[in-house]
Amino acid sequence: MLQFMKGGAASVEDVRGEYNAIAATPGFSYENLGHYGWHRPDADEIDHARQARAGLDRAQELVAADPTGTIQPETPPEEGCHMLILDEILYAANRELIEPAAVTELITDKSPGLELVLTGGHEEPTYVLEQADLVTNVRKQQHPIEDGQAARKGTEY
Repeated sequence: MLQFMKGGAASVEDVRGEYNAIAATPGFSYENLGHYGWHRPDADEIDHARQARAGLDRAQELVAADPTGTIQPETPPEEGCHMLILDEILYAANRELIEPAAVTELITDKSPGLELVLTGGHEEPTYVLEQADLVTNVRKQQHPIEDGQAARKGTEY
């Protein structure tokens, strides 16, 4: 998993549960190319755009890591990456920190054996609908935050 942004948390300790789950999953690794606090009104957009671009560059490297398309669904996991999760890349594109066209290029450039998962955003990613094999929308129906309750450690973060 390559993470583009994590917002609203003051530090990695505030989302340690997510990283503990990753560490406990065999064959799963992550890189974080962003920093905490991306949702603050005083955020430095130039720095965020630079970090998002670095994340996009890294995603392009990972997608290109199997240029011959030799990794197929039946390839043993130890012989290659079968799934690449680009966490919050759609949110970075929606905020114009990276170009949406660059996101669609990742989809068209990937090998057939690579499952590419794009997450994030509060807006429909219309720019990827033609290239994507599967699009889902996970959203809340009801949440205690609507009644003034703060985000809960261990649940929301």
